[in-house]
Amino acid sequence: MLHLRRCNGWGGFAAGVLAAALPFVPAAPAWADTLEGALMQAYQNNPTLNSQRALVRATDEGVPVALSGYRPKVAITATGGQQSLSSTSKVVGASVAPGAPASYFTQSGYNTPFGTGATISQTLYNGFQTANRTRQAESQVFAARETLRAAEQQVLLSAATAYMNLLRDTAILDLQRRNVEVLQEQLRQTRDRFNVGEVTRTDVAQSESSLAQGRSQVLSAEATYTASVATYRQVIGVDPGKLAAASPVDRFSPTTVSASIALGTSIHPTIATAQYTVDSAQQAVKVAEGALAPTVSLQGSYTQNWIVPGQLNIYQSYNASVLGTVSVPIYQGGAEYATIRQAKETFGQKRIDLDTARDTVRQSVVQSWGLLEAGKANIEATQAQVTASEIALNGVREEARVGQRTTLDVLNAQQALVNSRVALVTAQHDRVVASYSLLAAVGRLSPQVLGLKVPVYDATVHYQQVRDAWAGTRTPDGR
Repeated sequence: MLHLRRCNGWGGFAAGVLAAALPFVPAAPAWADTLEGALMQAYQNNPTLNSQRALVRATDEGVPVALSGYRPKVAITATGGQQSLSSTSKVVGASVAPGAPASYFTQSGYNTPFGTGATISQTLYNGFQTANRTRQAESQVFAARETLRAAEQQVLLSAATAYMNLLRDTAILDLQRRNVEVLQEQLRQTRDRFNVGEVTRTDVAQSESSLAQGRSQVLSAEATYTASVATYRQVIGVDPGKLAAASPVDRFSPTTVSASIALGTSIHPTIATAQYTVDSAQQAVKVAEGALAPTVSLQGSYTQNWIVPGQLNIYQSYNASVLGTVSVPIYQGGAEYATIRQAKETFGQKRIDLDTARDTVRQSVVQSWGLLEAGKANIEATQAQVTASEIALNGVREEARVGQRTTLDVLNAQQALVNSRVALVTAQHDRVVASYSLLAAVGRLSPQVLGLKVPVYDATVHYQQVRDAWAGTRTPDGR
């Protein structure tokens, strides 16, 4: 923890503000909002994450759609209505008696035909298209789950960043407000000294200018704070309370950059998504090739008619059949060949995308590692900067009292101390955010790794509920 000495009203304040912002201080009271609680709220309430979960559930339905190719198709039909019929038949006279003239016979009337029927069809062979479509759908489900895992990491990282941004901006706003209070006191003292002739009107103007600048910095800090509050509400889903200090999560990441790269390229969800997408594209090639294979199907049908449509003298009929069909595609205009070539090119593209995903993850790991190391070093540098600025301000004030320093020197030293304290708060913020960024870069930013006390969403539950469903329109949650 940074230790600050009291310095003319600044020391006690700075210790309090920085204690609220630095992540290495003891745990805050139970009533204060914590980073762990914010992550739990975001995991449960974030609309982007809930939308991705719904997308995974929708993708699950692709598997039973593909499996439907194995199952029979049953249809029941019924016909009925009114008919008006009239037909005239010619009877050749020679067929009755030699030399007899032709005669004509007309039959007309109304009837009410009615019929029912049922058809059952079953595909026996289609070039293994059903099997390949099923494997393709399963690969899409696995890819959707990994995409969900990537979304969880992004939401948790955004939540941690939003929390730390608000914590940082709260501390900076307090620092700037306290700075204005000190500058107001400085201006009052300068005017008193001007009234007794110890300083000039220039010194008063310099104090007034510094105070105006300080007030401008407060307004800017207030705007940044307001934006951070809005972002916190958007990402986490609740309004912020009094935020407690937060700690980095280095303990969950590998201890070397090489180990981080190896872990990231093996378990990161972006790479896993690309791998499953490659599998899906490969199955798409096989499905397209299956269109060139023969199709074998079996169909059974039964039809029962009362007052046969189109007939006046047939009262009842039925027809039952079981027929097998073999269809061999010879040439369909060339579309199926273009589809195969297209699927192969897409397959090649997805393999390239997999290499791109590996390179992207590796770059992200190296970048996050560098930012974390820089953040650690920056804390030490800014702590030294704060200490040196305090000593310098004390010295300048003492020298100003004996006339060896001007009012401008005191104001500059005052501003340098404020800037160094803001830099320290920012460095502590960056240190925590960088640790979460590295954990996300290696693919381990999850509720299980962080130990969040929140029910973990299990995507396999819905999948098992719908995979073998043969009928029904209600979703497992009752909709």
